[in-house]
Amino acid sequence: MKHFDVIVVGGGHAGAEAAAAAARMGARVALVSMRRDRIGVMSCNPAIGGLGKGHLVREIDALDGIMGLAADEAGIQYRLLNRRKGPAVQGPRVQADRKLYRLAILGMLERQAGLEIIEGEVVDLVDEAGKIVGVDLAEGVRITSAAVILTAGTFLNGVIHIGNVRRSGGREGDVASVRLGQRLAGFGLDRGRLKTGTPARLDGRTINWAILDQQPGDEMPVMMSFANRSPKVRQVACGITHTNERTHDIVRSNLSLSAMYGGHIEGVGPRYCPSIEDKVVRFADKSEHQVFLEPEGLDDDTVYPNGISSSLPAEVQEAYIRSIRGLDSVRILQPGYAIEYDYFDPRALGPGLETVVPGLYFAGQINGTTGYEEAAAQGLVAGAAAASSVLGRDGPIFTRRNSYIGVMIDDLRMRGVTEPYRMFTSRAEFRLQLRADNADQRLTSMGRDVGLVGAGRHADFQKKMANVHGLRDCLANVSVTPAELQAVGISTSRDGARRSLLQVLAFPNVCWDQIVPLVPDVATADEATRSQVWCDALYAQYLDRQDNDVAGLDRNALTPIPREISYLGLPGLSNELASKLERFRPSSIQEAERIEGMTPAALVLILAQCRKFASLKAVHG
Repeated sequence: MKHFDVIVVGGGHAGAEAAAAAARMGARVALVSMRRDRIGVMSCNPAIGGLGKGHLVREIDALDGIMGLAADEAGIQYRLLNRRKGPAVQGPRVQADRKLYRLAILGMLERQAGLEIIEGEVVDLVDEAGKIVGVDLAEGVRITSAAVILTAGTFLNGVIHIGNVRRSGGREGDVASVRLGQRLAGFGLDRGRLKTGTPARLDGRTINWAILDQQPGDEMPVMMSFANRSPKVRQVACGITHTNERTHDIVRSNLSLSAMYGGHIEGVGPRYCPSIEDKVVRFADKSEHQVFLEPEGLDDDTVYPNGISSSLPAEVQEAYIRSIRGLDSVRILQPGYAIEYDYFDPRALGPGLETVVPGLYFAGQINGTTGYEEAAAQGLVAGAAAASSVLGRDGPIFTRRNSYIGVMIDDLRMRGVTEPYRMFTSRAEFRLQLRADNADQRLTSMGRDVGLVGAGRHADFQKKMANVHGLRDCLANVSVTPAELQAVGISTSRDGARRSLLQVLAFPNVCWDQIVPLVPDVATADEATRSQVWCDALYAQYLDRQDNDVAGLDRNALTPIPREISYLGLPGLSNELASKLERFRPSSIQEAERIEGMTPAALVLILAQCRKFASLKAVHG
């Protein structure tokens, strides 16, 4: 019988990050997966990062995690989303080669000291006096430990739906965890059903690429890991096409055959990632929807059509897909499907994702989330917490103020979920501080203090910060007059006041070429250092205002909301939240805060509307 400090069940994104984190902390770790060759598989879209999600990847990377490193090993197209907006809401995203990503994850886990990979299906948890002390495998083997982290993904009682056909499965090609699901039911934990979906996979050789628009990656790619500066493999373009009225007619006339609309699924799906059926029903006024044709690998002809996930019968999927421009002769390699699975109410979890059952931790979709990045971040939290508990050490502390990881954990534990949880930048009160570019400044030193960050990564971080502090001090110690700024083409008021170049750097449309003549020493600074100093300078002036906004929400929790306020079309408020507010009509800021999906930024907008309404009422009586 083998014994470990920590056992991680499942080799998906949560499990891989949990196992790596616990091992980095110094624990002896076993990662148990049904199949070694399926560790690190990207079950749905072949991409990492995006808005909100990219922030999570950067935070994982800042803590010496493996997701960002693997994404860069496999990255075949990089795009910085929201590039025209401020750095706080920009999201790095990378299109990945599925095979290269999987091999990168497996390779890092195999090289991780203190980590052993075991093939097998976990069918039972070993319970001694109310504490989980190991797992039993289907082969009759028992493995013991001081803590078990369960990262079951969509495998717990997973059911795949294609039209009215349903079959047990954790994902296409993998069996579901039925016996383990039955075992967990015996603990009396509150649970429910959720669902997600994926589109058909297409044969790229049968797509008419010549008539389609192409979307290349960024000319200046932004890497997912702080450790990397440029792509490691050949870059590719994605194709762009659109659905049309004929597509929508085919879907609309077959809605009764859809697993979701035919009443075959009880689980709730993610409304912000709708299927083609959802799009046709919910956005009936739209005549087309964009579809991104994403290559799945450099030596793989499979294409992922992002935007048309479905649970319609295979023959209907073929009909509507072939109605789309460029896809009229396409061959479908695998039909799309919906998958329904068990999750457990995350409000019963502790801050390290420990359950009420001693020794048992949950991470990933089992907690009601969706997405690779959310799962990996939870895996890191659970892995670090379990290892620190076993080793008798302090673990990292994640809060809403220091990380998006902290925002997510707090949201799950305090609010629970009624639909699959996805990270958005709007969920964070302190998003001006919680930027993707400064994740290492926020978290790397904390990670080093608790043993989560290795010496090599920390040394690289210290070198980076020495450069940043040096450039920042240089700019802060040089003051200039309005006349000197005008001389290099920088517009400013002629008030005679001297300003530091660090303050000047935050002016609109100021570039480094204008700064260099005023302080030649900065000419030798590398691009990464310049970019970091600029981001820090840009947001320094806004942080106090953000703190005041958040404090204002706390002070005004009981502020009444007039029923006459109209939320539809309110600038800055998402259509989804506006619809919920119109439907529920909360009577106070405190009530609005409890609405599922409500964000601090949205509450600030509502509070401003309340004040505006009160002011108008006072004027007009």
